[in-house]
Amino acid sequence: MEFRSTRGAPERVGFSTALLQGLAPDGGLYVPVEWPAFTIKDFDGATSLPEVGERLLAPFAVGDRLESQLAAILRDAFSFPAPRHLVPGSEADGGLEVLELFHGPTAAFKDFGARFLAACFEWLRDSREPTLNILVATSGDTGGAVAAAFHRRAGLAVTVLFPKGLVSPTQQRQLTCWGDNVRSFAVRGTFDDCQRMVKEAFVDEVLRAHQQLSSANSINLGRLLPQAVYYATSGLEWWRTRGSKLSFIIPSGNLGNAVACIWARHMGLPIGDVLLAHNANQTVPDYLATGTWQPRASKATLASAMDVGHPSNMERLRDLYPEIDTLHGAVTAVSIDDAAIEARVRTDYARFGEIWCPHTAVGVEAWARLTPEARRSQKWCVVSTASPAKFPETVEPLIGGKVTVPPSLAALLDRPSHHEEIGSTLTHLRSALG
Repeated sequence: MEFRSTRGAPERVGFSTALLQGLAPDGGLYVPVEWPAFTIKDFDGATSLPEVGERLLAPFAVGDRLESQLAAILRDAFSFPAPRHLVPGSEADGGLEVLELFHGPTAAFKDFGARFLAACFEWLRDSREPTLNILVATSGDTGGAVAAAFHRRAGLAVTVLFPKGLVSPTQQRQLTCWGDNVRSFAVRGTFDDCQRMVKEAFVDEVLRAHQQLSSANSINLGRLLPQAVYYATSGLEWWRTRGSKLSFIIPSGNLGNAVACIWARHMGLPIGDVLLAHNANQTVPDYLATGTWQPRASKATLASAMDVGHPSNMERLRDLYPEIDTLHGAVTAVSIDDAAIEARVRTDYARFGEIWCPHTAVGVEAWARLTPEARRSQKWCVVSTASPAKFPETVEPLIGGKVTVPPSLAALLDRPSHHEEIGSTLTHLRSALG
């Protein structure tokens, strides 16, 4: 299979090249030239994440260096579960399904894509080649997942950029506790500044003259495609037991996770409606409401990993649905403010004993705001993107108690941390990288 840039450059590249480059030379994002089309029968006998993933991703690696390694890479990457559970509701709507994606090493959904990409890169690298430096901008969870996945992998280094003072203390510990082949920089700016710096670095001749660079943000195809696997797996499981499509409510920031779900549906998986649940950063809901794309500076919220004012993966979404009318038929979006996040955390802990991270609370609140008819007409599943233990400063005062910390997360928080502080321009990044 070949991949092209969303910005129209004529060059076509294979799977491995798209992963290693991260960003297309013209600054666009890689997308398939042609899409595979699946039927539900194509997944007969495939029930686990690695099994579904092997069949779903196989067409993308046909004829590529990674083709023979795909099954092993998926087994390595998807070594933890993505369970669902039901939150009670009214008799009419049958309650809310919740897909838990936080059982990996850093307690966030980004462990899936980061571990897949790291395994791919390690297998592709030749020991005689110079070190490949993975640049990653993070609003909280991506950097920790990428650092964990790439830590001490031969021939690979990681540079993490995070906005100073705009991630939770627990998240910052995860971003800065690694050392070895991982360096962390607190940028005096927003996540959008960090993301801009990374994109500028990929097309900067000065940096590329003496650094081999790639990306591990969801701008990288190898981070996004594996995230389609858990949507495919959950959708297939629901279809096999209920005979209907499962609809998803996805807490959304840079839109990588949402695009992964939409891509899975586009390839024929049994997925129903997709509702994008945003925090007070309203760029996407406003675009769907007005038809005018107006990126803006990000706002700091309790759901900090979603504080994105210029989401990169909207470029992929608009490539798939170039007309606003077709995009309206593909997704809907809503914005949830901090007061509603706090209220949802309090309410659902009191009623059900559920403890949500702020991002998951955005999704659950979006479901609660659906009309009774919308909740009855189909089964909805909220994507729970992170463990509440990553946000004790926010969650514990709201529930009036302590959040249990998963052992893998506790081990990270016990490690010593170190980071450097830099300005928010490409010049600052050049200097930091030497």
